[in-house]
Amino acid sequence: MNTPIKVALVTGASQGIGKAVAQALLEDGYRVVVAARREAPLQALVEEARTKGQEALAVSCDVTDEHSVDALFERIEDTYGRLDVLFNNAGIGAQAVPIDELDVSVWRATVDTNLTGVFLCSRAAFRLMRYQTPRGGRIINNGSISAHAPRPFSIAYTATKHAITGLTKSLSLDGRAFDIACGQIDIGNAATDMTERMAQGILQANGETAVEPRMDVQHVANAVRYMASLPLEANVQLMTVMATKMPYVGRG
Repeated sequence: MNTPIKVALVTGASQGIGKAVAQALLEDGYRVVVAARREAPLQALVEEARTKGQEALAVSCDVTDEHSVDALFERIEDTYGRLDVLFNNAGIGAQAVPIDELDVSVWRATVDTNLTGVFLCSRAAFRLMRYQTPRGGRIINNGSISAHAPRPFSIAYTATKHAITGLTKSLSLDGRAFDIACGQIDIGNAATDMTERMAQGILQANGETAVEPRMDVQHVANAVRYMASLPLEANVQLMTVMATKMPYVGRG
């Protein structure tokens, strides 16, 4: 009897959290579709997986573009016929400036990537998961602890991550009838290029600049692989994984 294949899609998979999660899901036996705007690092990931007897598929995609996202999911359906897990990871930050110094184009780019991109990928995944056989699947959204406590001068990023929480809850509710589970992981200071500035010192709520502890990104990958491993009758609705000593709980 053939073992059913498991298919996962990771956006923003060319580096950092996305790459670590993709590698973890490959280790767990998934066929992993890795998507990002830059194709070269995706192909390197595919080649690395191949040497380990794993199967990855690289697809260049701009999650802010509806047609690019549709093409990505058409490729997934044509290649594998189904999707079991979507990890919505692609995201960007914005420069830390007061709101009156934030250019509207930066605001729109942040919203387009962090929120509209998640909507577009979730919409396409929902459509595929709803009608595939066996029906259903799991959508995991990369939120942020900024969804609960903002950093100074982070209005664009923080607003999008608050919105992701609402989007996640709505997907979780609307997916019940179709065996589609949706959860959110909020991450604090995984050691990637994006958080390098934490190690150099970052502005705190009291106006001081302080170095913040970071954690190995593998802890995030392990958390996501646990969320993905659950049967569809169970769901992690919201998980926070963070560097233990970062200034988040308490006065900081």
